[in-house]
Amino acid sequence: MADPHRAVEPVLITDAALSYEEELATRKRRYKIMMGMRIPCMVLAAVFYQIPWLAVTLLVLSIPLPWIAVLIANDRLPRKTESVNRYKAERRQVEARDHPVIEG
Repeated sequence: MADPHRAVEPVLITDAALSYEEELATRKRRYKIMMGMRIPCMVLAAVFYQIPWLAVTLLVLSIPLPWIAVLIANDRLPRKTESVNRYKAERRQVEARDHPVIEG
């Protein structure tokens, strides 16, 4: 029979962040995605050369992408905001709180 006072969620025993390798892999993936967006923008600008405003817009968008990609790749990942379920042991009292006083 399950204890009704027991929490359904597991207890968080550490506030450890991602390992350096995991964080680096995530940052590399973000960098590759942003740099991967630059080439299609430039190719699409060449495809739409007959529509000058669209071609120029795509080229202008592709110019700051390397700078933005480097800034994002060098930035640390934000910490996760989560509701922490910490272990709270049931405290038993050694003595009762009320002590009868005998006055004489």
